[in-house]
Amino acid sequence: MEYIRTSPKKTDGCIFCEKLNDNRDRDNLLLYRSRHHFVLMNPFPYNNGHLMVLPNRHVPDMEGFEDEALLDFMKTMQLSLESLKEAMMPEGFNVGINFGKVAGAGLGEHVHLHIVPRWAGDAGFMTVVGETKVIPEHITRTYDCLSVIFERRSRESAEG
Repeated sequence: MEYIRTSPKKTDGCIFCEKLNDNRDRDNLLLYRSRHHFVLMNPFPYNNGHLMVLPNRHVPDMEGFEDEALLDFMKTMQLSLESLKEAMMPEGFNVGINFGKVAGAGLGEHVHLHIVPRWAGDAGFMTVVGETKVIPEHITRTYDCLSVIFERRSRESAEG
């Protein structure tokens, strides 16, 4: 309820760029930074653990990405999936990229990939009949759990 009652800060710029450049990662739900990309928790999740992978550059799509940036994009997605599996034991995932507002990207000017953990029955009667989503864990608690796993996994990956 604390999160729900907090009104979002209005901004004239890109909210993703602002979160990347602000050094308050926990407040901004920023879990991971690589050379080319970063991982944010979605503050309006479809399910617990809903993450987004975004390029550090403010770009509307992936056209013109160098091979190194494309590989880093996929490696960052892979790290995210592995971390979610360890932390939350989902039974599956929805992963997708929406390019442009007409494709469903609410913030179409900064491309981002969504990763949504899924469990059997997670779209039960509350979602269908009550038009309500049940999120069983507070977002900051999920962040705290995931941040430890991201940090450990990225350190292990760098070591070798």
